[in-house]
Amino acid sequence: MRVKQDNAAHRASHLPVSNETSAGGIAVRIDDGVAYAACIGRRNRAGRLEWCLPKGHIEAGETPEQAAVREVAEETGIEAEIIHLIGVIDYWFTGDDRRVHKVVHHFLLEAQGGTITTENDPDHEAEVAEWIALTDLRSRLAFPNERKMAQAAAQLLAIRT
Repeated sequence: MRVKQDNAAHRASHLPVSNETSAGGIAVRIDDGVAYAACIGRRNRAGRLEWCLPKGHIEAGETPEQAAVREVAEETGIEAEIIHLIGVIDYWFTGDDRRVHKVVHHFLLEAQGGTITTENDPDHEAEVAEWIALTDLRSRLAFPNERKMAQAAAQLLAIRT
């Protein structure tokens, strides 16, 4: 007996594949012993606000570290310096016209200045930016892989203090 393949799955398997590499991370500030992370909220395809970590494409000639610092500044308004690599997320998704293999380099960054805002986001993907307690990221971030990065960041911060 032959099983029919779902039309959407069949169509997705025949789409062209592209590779994308991005960088971003968790920019933290410590207030009264509590670590806060600069996060962004953006709308998903269904129109719901999802909280996520700032990140974006690595531009020509940039290192992942440089891209992470730039993306955090653009999407959150926070100027930050790299502390440590947290990890790399590798996943697939299907767009309207292609399948995408995406690799995202996540860094732990220390906030150095700036005001939290989305005003400088060139793509206008981020609708809102907010400082969220690191301990709350597990319940606030929309994506499981980003929640894992937040957990790793908390462990790195615990080691440093």
